[in-house]
Amino acid sequence: MSDASNFTINRDQLFNGGKPLANAPVHEAVIHWRARSEKPLVPEELLKELSHKLQDYPVISPQHELEMEFSSGPEGASHSQKACWQGFRLESKDKLHVAQFGRNGFAFSRLKQYDDWTQFTGEAIRLWKIYVELAKPIEIERLGIRFINMLEVSSPAKLGDLLKNPPTSPPGLSLPVQNFVHQTSYAIPDHPYGLNVVQVIQPSGNSPSESLNLILDLDVSTVHLPVKPDDSQMMDRLEDMRWIKNKAFQSYMTEDAIKSFQ
Repeated sequence: MSDASNFTINRDQLFNGGKPLANAPVHEAVIHWRARSEKPLVPEELLKELSHKLQDYPVISPQHELEMEFSSGPEGASHSQKACWQGFRLESKDKLHVAQFGRNGFAFSRLKQYDDWTQFTGEAIRLWKIYVELAKPIEIERLGIRFINMLEVSSPAKLGDLLKNPPTSPPGLSLPVQNFVHQTSYAIPDHPYGLNVVQVIQPSGNSPSESLNLILDLDVSTVHLPVKPDDSQMMDRLEDMRWIKNKAFQSYMTEDAIKSFQ
């Protein structure tokens, strides 16, 4: 990444000659809205509404979260767990789209094969508007996009073909890299965004001698910038974050790797 003092969001900048990557290694793309429901969500009523409004998402399953309950009595303190309903997970007929309607927000995912940004955001916004209609959130507390890229590499020695700065063994310890996990969080000065990057290298199978999976997880989100659910700024924020994500991808991957995705 360039020096932070020189970092400028330039949405007019074209990557790869302005052409989308035909074989982008996107394993999952996500847009997430943290926007608490102001309307009480009753499971039976919400299920009925979602089944009616989203007939192209026929697979619906409840989502629960374990909550701990603590109590004290004559015999001392005790605790128990209970499953608390949080919302519903919906899956499209073609199994490429997943939507999560919850008490604390909405998330939309496009699974492999990722197509293009316009189609992805168009479907996400369509479902987001349904969430706003049903949950009545007052504001978006956090807005984020996350692109999880996954690539197969034949051996650790080939990681340099993909990453500009691949993991290596330190001087004096000439050992092959087998597993690697690295997380970096970046502040973006003068802009209300943050970037979190996770790189993971792990065997693609059970045997260490098999090929490796390289995961490049790019997560961009707003920081301290609540916006209204129907605010036109929302699309501007998404476009800014898309540019940041693309800039990060270009900064981490080698030119030869990017050419192989075209």
